[in-house]
Order: sequence, then C-alpha cells, then structure tokens
Amino acid sequence: MAKEKTETEDQVALNEEASQELAAMISEAETDNAAIEAAQDTGEAYEIGTLSERMAVIETLIFVSGEPLSAKTIADVLKDDRAVVEEAIRELAAEFNGRDGGLHLRELAGGWQFATRPQYHEHVRAFLRSRPSAKLSLASLETLAVIAYKQPVTVPEILEIRGVQSPSSIKTLLDKKLIVAKGRKDTVGHPMLYGTSKEFLMQFGLKDLSELPSMEDFQDLAGGS
Repeated sequence: MAKEKTETEDQVALNEEASQELAAMISEAETDNAAIEAAQDTGEAYEIGTLSERMAVIETLIFVSGEPLSAKTIADVLKDDRAVVEEAIRELAAEFNGRDGGLHLRELAGGWQFATRPQYHEHVRAFLRSRPSAKLSLASLETLAVIAYKQPVTVPEILEIRGVQSPSSIKTLLDKKLIVAKGRKDTVGHPMLYGTSKEFLMQFGLKDLSELPSMEDFQDLAGGS
C-alpha cells in the first residue's frame, strides 16, 4: 500500500514537472510570436466608424478568445479609448443577452466571455459524456494519436512527426489527464517522455493499448470535433 502511494505521489510530481516545462515552452513560443507580430505591425490603427461595427469587432474578439477578455485588452487591440470600448461592450451584452438564446455574454474574472446558460448545463453535460473527445481540438487529437502509437515519446519527436510545435496541445492532454509523464529520455537534454494514461483507456473504452483504435478512427473523431 505504501509503495502504491509512493508511486502515485511520484507520478503527480512528474506530471507537475512536465506541466511546468510545457508552460515554459508555450511562453517562449508566444514571446517569439509576439516579437514577429510586433515587427510586422505597421502601427496604423484600424478605423471603426460606427457603434454597431465596434460591437461586431468586439463580439468577434471575445468569441475567438480562449479566456475572459478585458475591456483594456480590447481597447489595446483596437487602439481605441477604453471608455468607448466599455460602452460598446455594455451595448453588445444588452443586445446579445436580450435574444434569450442558448448563450449569453457575461462578465467573468475581470473580462467578458460567451457561456452557455445555466438552465441548459445538464444537456451540455449529457452531450459531452457521449462525446468525450469533443472538447479536444484537431491539434490535440493529432498529438494524442502520435503519443498513443509512438509512446513513450518526447516533444522533439512529436514535432518531427507532426511538423509543428505541440507543447500547448501536450499540456492540454496532460491537464485533461489523457496522458502522463513517463520520466526523461537518456539522451542530450534529457527531454520528458509522454504516454497515455488509464483515463485515456477509460475515455476510449479500451481494455489495454492492444485495443487502440485505428488512425482512421482518430481522424473520424477529429472531423466530428
């Protein structure tokens, strides 16, 4: 029992180490992208003529954001006055929420985000339970397929196979407990190794890895997400 507890604690510590390492990779990539975008930026502000156009742009930015978007961030992107942006957000919220649809625009954690209405949460849960992979992006599904078939595998090896950087997708899979860290590879840099977890087997209804679905099945899942 003590041995099992120690192994569990070691796995948690290893996963946390992997998560921090991936977060650092993501931060470095975002910094590089920001530098590239800054170099390409002409510095010319996008002219927004009307309130309705401003509301439409703000709605678009909130929709594509993966987290609550603050009025300050929106104002910075639009190179607009914050007070004007805040007024446009209030108008947008009143108009959008007034239709009483399945989604509403709400203020959350210092920003604004679209969310499902509470009265429909049970329907959403039922849908997600029936489609466990629906919450994964195409990039995450592709990364999961690589890890499942090539495990244990490192971030550089995944990059070589997919042809694109994958730390963000790997961290998503780690956070969702679909993969776990498997230690470090005995090679230059000692990169972290990743493999699928017991949760992965449960989600896909597999007895063990010998019952892995085909690559075509993964593509079908990606097409339906």
